Amino acid sequence: MSKGRLTRDNPLLSRPILGPLADLSVPPGAATNATTPLCEINFTTELPDDVAGYVEKSLSENTRRAYAADLAHFQAWGGSIPATDMTIAKYLAEHADTLSVATLCRRLATITKAHAAEGFASPTRSELVKATIRGIKRSRGTAQVEAKPLLRDDLFAVLERMGDDPKSTRDRALLLIGFAGGFRRSELVGLDVEDIEQVRQGIIIQLRRSKTDQEGVGRKIGIPFGRTRCCPVNALDQWLSTATIGAGPIFRCVSRHGHISEQRLSAEAVALVLKGRLLAADVSPDGFSAHSLRAGLVTSAAMVGVSPWKIRQQTGHASDAMLGRYIRDIDLFISNAAGAIL
Repeated sequence: MSKGRLTRDNPLLSRPILGPLADLSVPPGAATNATTPLCEINFTTELPDDVAGYVEKSLSENTRRAYAADLAHFQAWGGSIPATDMTIAKYLAEHADTLSVATLCRRLATITKAHAAEGFASPTRSELVKATIRGIKRSRGTAQVEAKPLLRDDLFAVLERMGDDPKSTRDRALLLIGFAGGFRRSELVGLDVEDIEQVRQGIIIQLRRSKTDQEGVGRKIGIPFGRTRCCPVNALDQWLSTATIGAGPIFRCVSRHGHISEQRLSAEAVALVLKGRLLAADVSPDGFSAHSLRAGLVTSAAMVGVSPWKIRQQTGHASDAMLGRYIRDIDLFISNAAGAIL
């Protein structure tokens, strides 16, 4: 296979980046722009239909989109597959000041997979590339920007300012279920009515797939009736009743006029809803994101002494070490040395 030119004079290559992983760019049948070819890893042309079908299912839609975005960025810069280690090093260096270290490392992982898909040795494993990313880490630091947790009392303050119109009813259920279940944004908006089981203690939600469960083993999350004025189970019932939703997506788009569509709410909309509600409650939205709901549950539960393994049962975290990212600030003041003597 011939190699595309690797110069900044050729920001858009004359052919897509190809390989046998998956069609990662757009859904089948979607239109593309012929003058700006999309990055895609297309494996279906050389595989039997039955094999290709299963290989396609090996990647989640979120993973496909992430691969496509990473490869598209690399291609628009002027890269192609296969690439040289010098090209990768230059790509990293030119984006060291504009992309986070975590994003650069993810781009390296995607480029590695793209090379492996076509049977090429990956230049990302060369000492030049390793030294470049090490230097960027030393220069920039590796601490990730973490979402500010939305604590229980802050959530309640936001809910107090909300009305009873259809959008408010949806948002109340969205925020409370997202918080109580400790859901990631994709898990939250991916819920269907069929995933809900009513039980005496509240509801059981069948999470059929998640970021850490790409094979669809599934996991059950119990959400009990609340003991406070902000009950997630009642909020969900009120939304489903208001919207007359009996099947399909639970959280749907609502127009400014209150029209409820059948379209599922996007993952990106969760942060917009949260930030909008924070502003309406006179709370600065800076630092908050959709992940603030998940972080808020973990932090709030830890503050009242819930054991780590029970928190993990709710959130699906694989280890206590992962929970530590959320609760380390609380631990700073527990049996604090200075506090004991001052």
